[in-house]
Amino acid sequence: MSVRFTAKAHRGMVALTVAAGLAVGLVGCGGGGGDDKKPETSASPSRDARSQASTQEGESEVPLAELKGPNGLQLQITSAQRDSGGFVTVGGELKNDSDKSLTIPAQLSGDETEVLRHGRSFGGATLVDAQGKKRYYVLRDTDGRPLTTTGVSTVKSGETVPVFMQFPAPPAEASEVTFQLPMFAAAPIQITG
Repeated sequence: MSVRFTAKAHRGMVALTVAAGLAVGLVGCGGGGGDDKKPETSASPSRDARSQASTQEGESEVPLAELKGPNGLQLQITSAQRDSGGFVTVGGELKNDSDKSLTIPAQLSGDETEVLRHGRSFGGATLVDAQGKKRYYVLRDTDGRPLTTTGVSTVKSGETVPVFMQFPAPPAEASEVTFQLPMFAAAPIQITG
């Protein structure tokens, strides 16, 4: 199994990881005025940015939603973060809760020709703002690649795969939206930030 990110999406995930590491470091530097001999915890370059971001979110937050999909697939949404750049990043984990390896359904990529030509992705995901009566689709880069986890074709029994999707940000007053992914149950989620 291989998980690929577009270069722009990878830079975004690294930036989020570095920002989270800086925030943790600033909180740890808050007081005391004494000699700090204990090294601060920081992001290690050898660690994978996706797994670090997923671990940090998973430690501090209860899942925003759990969506059941086909054949024992489950998607747990762990974050929906509004960023100053005008987008929302939804992060989570896709788990195979069955007793056999599963092929990821092609429907998760959506049905847009431009997205489909770049291979398997979670490009079919949408956010629905019921109050504003708008649906937000996964962002694309200038080559039409979706800004989402790509390249996941199979998930082994019991395996969990970190995933993310980026969307245009709904208006600030729209803090609750409905997350939808083809073949999965829809669920309301709270946007933070």
